[in-house]
Order: sequence, then C-alpha cells, then structure tokens
Amino acid sequence: MDNRGALRSFLSERAVDCVLAWADQADAMHRFQVSCADTEEAALEAGILPARYRRNQRMISTAQQLTLFRSTVAVVGCGGLGGFVIEELARLGVGHLVAIDPDTFEEHNLNRQIFSSPATLGRNKALVAREHIAAIHPGVEVAPLQAAFSREQAADMLTGVSVVVDALDSVPDRVALSEACEALQLPLVHGAIAGWYGYVATMLPGDRTLQHIYSRVTSRRGIEAQLGNPAFTPAVVASLEVAEVCKILLGVGSLLRHQLLCVNLLDMEIENIRL
Repeated sequence: MDNRGALRSFLSERAVDCVLAWADQADAMHRFQVSCADTEEAALEAGILPARYRRNQRMISTAQQLTLFRSTVAVVGCGGLGGFVIEELARLGVGHLVAIDPDTFEEHNLNRQIFSSPATLGRNKALVAREHIAAIHPGVEVAPLQAAFSREQAADMLTGVSVVVDALDSVPDRVALSEACEALQLPLVHGAIAGWYGYVATMLPGDRTLQHIYSRVTSRRGIEAQLGNPAFTPAVVASLEVAEVCKILLGVGSLLRHQLLCVNLLDMEIENIRL
C-alpha cells in the first residue's frame, strides 16, 4: 500500500461515524509526516468529515466540503471587510486563499478590523492574515500579496482563482477590479460599507453591475469617508459576501446578480434593488 493509501486507511480506522477528531488528524500528520492540508484532503476524499466541519454537514455534504477545500478565492483588501471575509472563508473550509493588500495596520483600524491588534500595528495586513489563519486552520493555505491591486497585474495576481471578493474602499479600484474579472472570466462578489449601511452584489462576466452602480460617482472614496465604519457593519456585509462565494463555488441557491442588496442596520431594513 502506498503512503496515500496507508494514510486513508489510518483515517478510516480512526473516524467515528465518518467524523475525524482533530487529535486523530494531528496524529496522522505526525505518523505519516504530512501536512494538515494533506490529511484533510485525504479524509474528505474518503468520505470522512474532519470534526471542525460537523456543524456544516446539515447544509454542506462531505463531497461539497471537498469542493470547497479544493477551491481558491482571492480577497482584494484585507481590512474591515476583507479580514472578516478571509476568516469566514477559512472557517468554512475554503482551502486556498489569496490575500491582496499593500497596507499596514494603523490605530484607527482597531475598532473594526479583525486582524488588527496593538501587536500588529505597522505590519502588513496580508501577512498578518496568513499568520492569523494558520493559527485557526493550519490546513488552509493563504498566499499574501503585499501589493495594491492593478488591472495590469490582475492576471498574475488572480492565477488559479475561482472567485474574487471585492473588499476595497476606492471606487476607481472597485471598477478596475470588476473590469479585470470580466476580462479573466471570473465571478466577483462586491461589498461596500459606510456607517450603519452596507451593500452587496454579485457579478458574473458580462454583468457590468459595478460600472452601472458607480457610473455617476466622481469621488475616489465612497460615502464611508463621511460616515465612517463601526465594528458591526463590516461583519454583517462580509458574511453576506461569503454566503455568495459559497453558493458560487458549490453551484447552489440564487445569486445577487443584476441587483444590489442594501442593508440598513440603523432601522433594521434590507432592500433588494433590481438593476
């Protein structure tokens, strides 16, 4: 029996009701000198669910969990929105993430950016994201890119990606990202936040939703520059973005295409605007 076969046999022996405890997964990593990602993929291939996903299984099958684990998602911007998106995707079980951000953490990020802390001030957001996720889920690979997104470098930055998440705070950059995704035939999930309010939309190639939304906007920054952002709005909007990513990767449910979901947390109202 080859090493892969022996690993799968070991995991099958240790699994209880097709669920593998973390202690047994860690034992397999040590015995077979393989990574967390290798053991997780081997388990899922054998129809065994790592116990960390037990609460997923009522809505996500083991086969779908394997699909998520083999998927790659790029998150452009690792701040308020992007930090929550990256953490939720990792906990969901998306196995490969590309974290793109040139910026470093500053004190005004501490009120809402999940990867920020006094210890990370002055450090690059994408690098901190990789370290944070390694501590939460060592089976998830995070590729940090310490660079600003540019249309010219889009093909290199988004190589091998299945879905792109927009967590930017610049209107021209959002439009440039949308155009790059269209050229590369990649789905894009857009999110924006400002004070009590948030917005989410999903675009498949050819939809040009962002170009429509921002066609009359002349300023570089959106209204978040005037309204600011509290701790809770990024978490809500990021969760909606992750739900859209999950549906795209698994091919289930209805997407927010040709529409803009508007969230008003001040009055607890949600409106879906058809575009």
